[in-house]
Amino acid sequence: MDRMTLPDVEWRHRAGLVRLAEVLGAREGTARFVGGAVRDTLLGVAVSDIDIATRHAPEQVLELLRAAEIRAVPTGIEHGTVTAVLESGPVEVTTLRRDVSTDGRRATVAFTDDWREDAARRDFTMNALYADPLSGEIFDYFGGLADLGRRHVRFIGDPYRRIAEDHLRILRFFRFLARFGDTPDPEGIEACTARAKDLMALSRERIADELLKLLVARDAVAVVKLMVERGIFEPVLPEITAEGAARLEALAAREAGTGTPPHAIRRLAAVLPLEPGVAESVGARLKLSNAQRKRLESATQPVGSEGARALGYRIGVEQAIDRYLLSAGPVEAAVAELTGWRPPALPLSGGALVARGLSKGPEVARALRQVEDRWLAEGFPDAARAEAIADEVVAQALRSAR
Repeated sequence: MDRMTLPDVEWRHRAGLVRLAEVLGAREGTARFVGGAVRDTLLGVAVSDIDIATRHAPEQVLELLRAAEIRAVPTGIEHGTVTAVLESGPVEVTTLRRDVSTDGRRATVAFTDDWREDAARRDFTMNALYADPLSGEIFDYFGGLADLGRRHVRFIGDPYRRIAEDHLRILRFFRFLARFGDTPDPEGIEACTARAKDLMALSRERIADELLKLLVARDAVAVVKLMVERGIFEPVLPEITAEGAARLEALAAREAGTGTPPHAIRRLAAVLPLEPGVAESVGARLKLSNAQRKRLESATQPVGSEGARALGYRIGVEQAIDRYLLSAGPVEAAVAELTGWRPPALPLSGGALVARGLSKGPEVARALRQVEDRWLAEGFPDAARAEAIADEVVAQALRSAR
């Protein structure tokens, strides 16, 4: 690609953003947009996060923002990052950096005023694109525009060195390939394959974050297959095998066929073996949240025979959809029943059973479960029918107690 300018898209006019750029010296060339916002805009992808790189030292950034009465939060000031809180949302402002030392998990950095030096420490060429906030002029030091144009995910410089600096870049390479790439860069693939065991040094939280993003990317199915073939998962998630990749492919087809948006936890359940304890073990190893672990474990259970809405009532609509999409039988009708449906509440309580003569405690709990089971089996009838069911259940309970 020849010299380009950033399209004049909506996010560039967010409230306070132009003023922030001017405060940071954009007119003097001391501040530029960088990374994902530039990349995604050129690809026509919606932009969520905005990052600005600057030649100003972090302390000077704080002074400039405070003088301009822009709220400044030193979110990562030891690494040069200050968050400017605008009325339209936060913007991360980071001083140009170069790596002094790295150990594959974290880096010691020094600040610089050299744009190319800052670009050289980034991971992929498409992430090392800068743009003038005012004119939109794009600055490309490592062929990122050409790679972006052909959707080629390529490490900056030597892939082995980039991976040695941060082992997470192995997973990032595949995530970016799944999200943006058309063909894998041969040198990148070989380096990731050779260094896959480096993933063992990473925290499981970082691995989980990248994996969950990868699983919902555009070409997740093909890329997960490639990762399995190359042995990328073996050091940290040996449970993910070719069989899991095939299940993911089947799930993705079902999601598409039912118009169900992909969900990372559902897709993680698909790639794991359907063996007792596996989902629980992997969820704990990846340090997923309690809600994520619960959903992961639920997704691996059978759908049962009650019917789609009865299952949705008992375990939640999303979890019920997970189970159907991951099941072996026809799912279109069940998912259609559940999509957009809100489970009703049982139109009576234990107190209504006490009022009918049952004693508080286990007796009421048992009777209420019986009422609920019959109410579900009849398809959530109205309050009058629920009351009639309660009368029958209570009468039976009182006869049995005599």
